[in-house]
Amino acid sequence: MRTVKKIMVAIDFSEHSVAAAQSAAGLASDLDAALVLTNVINQRDIDALEFAVKRVAIFSVEKHIEEQIESRKKLFADLQRKLDLDNANVQTSVRTGVPFREILASIAEHKPDLLVMGRRGNSELADIIIGSCAQKLFRRCPIPLLSIRTD
Repeated sequence: MRTVKKIMVAIDFSEHSVAAAQSAAGLASDLDAALVLTNVINQRDIDALEFAVKRVAIFSVEKHIEEQIESRKKLFADLQRKLDLDNANVQTSVRTGVPFREILASIAEHKPDLLVMGRRGNSELADIIIGSCAQKLFRRCPIPLLSIRTD
C-alpha cells in the first residue's frame, strides 16, 4: 500500500462535504499528511447567469465569479478555523468548470495520494443515493477515493 502524504478533499460546503473534510483532517493529522481543500464553481451555474445577463444587462458575470471565489476563500478560512487545521499544511483551491472534470484536473495538479469526498453534494435533485459528481469520480478517479457517509 502506498504511503499517504497528501489528501485532497472535494468540498462544496454542504453538510456532506464538511463531514468529509472533518474526517480527512483527522486522517491527515494521524498520518502527518498535507491537506488540499478543493472547491469548484459549477459551470452550469455560470452558464445560467450568462443566459440571464443577456436579458438583464446590469449584471456582470465576471464580477459575480470574482465575488464567488472571494466568498469561498472566506468559507475555507472559516472551515480551517472550525477544524483547527494547521495552515502550513493546508492548501486551498477554487476552480471554475464542470465539477468532476475540475476535481480530476486538481488531482493532476496537486498530486494527492487520496481523494476524500462526501457521498452527495449540494444538489438534491439528481442521484438520491450517491451524487452525480461522486458517481463520475468513482469511475474515473486515478487515485484511491474515500467516500464519507454522514447518516
